[in-house]
Amino acid sequence: MNSENYYEIIQQKDHLIIIREKFDEIDPRYFTIYTNLYLIIGNNECLLIDTGCGLFPLKPVIDKLLNGKKLNVVNTHFHWDHIGANGEFDNIFIHKKERRLISRPLNLSFLKDAPNTILNRYTDINLILPPAKRITPLNGGEVFSLGGIDVEIIHNAGHSPGSISLYTDKGELFPGDLARYGMVLLPSKEYLAQVIDSLEILINLCNEKNLNELYPSHEEFNISKDILTDLSNHLKNIDDIWENRKPNEVNNAWTIEIDKFVLLINVGIKEREDFRKRLRLLK
Repeated sequence: MNSENYYEIIQQKDHLIIIREKFDEIDPRYFTIYTNLYLIIGNNECLLIDTGCGLFPLKPVIDKLLNGKKLNVVNTHFHWDHIGANGEFDNIFIHKKERRLISRPLNLSFLKDAPNTILNRYTDINLILPPAKRITPLNGGEVFSLGGIDVEIIHNAGHSPGSISLYTDKGELFPGDLARYGMVLLPSKEYLAQVIDSLEILINLCNEKNLNELYPSHEEFNISKDILTDLSNHLKNIDDIWENRKPNEVNNAWTIEIDKFVLLINVGIKEREDFRKRLRLLK
């Protein structure tokens, strides 16, 4: 396998290309099948949203899609499956709160117990992802004018402190890992209010800007904005479904399955003993 047959290229629109990789082939323990990278193509410049897991070279694949146009590369947040190929590109944009986190090598030793042999490719780099070469911090509110299409940055803390979303004046919203069907990685229960606030910001934005095409960083894409309201309502009512939680040892988190979501909620300090007890009961 090489880059050409590893990445799936989907021409969604004239100005939007989706680059997919099979996340579950890397590590199936994260309840995730696909990672979605997005290339937005303007008349003069392009913008790449995230760089994936870094298992196979990404830049040669992207270069073939640019037609010689300048490329801007933006990370929605610092998690390893979104920054893997950062070191292949000249400059990375990321929110200022996470600039330092992509400025140093990232140790992937936490993947060593994953069952799939494709991970042997990471041994060529000793399970260390190289850092970004140069980093430009974002605050939120920046606009990339690509020529015929504008892309604006929204700061959406919750999934991580510096998580961002992006939206275009063509009607697309890219929420990163803030919202998707399937597994949603969340902070501990006491910090869910921040996630709800960020979801409400996007709900209002969708209504104001007439956005109704969502392109999450994982799983299904081109989905309705209704996902934002559905997820927000479940989190607002977390106390009503809290008894349905189950301990997940691999991710050190609670899982709650509801509707189309698998909520993966970090274990809070006050819940650690309860978490350990429930794990012991499962063994």
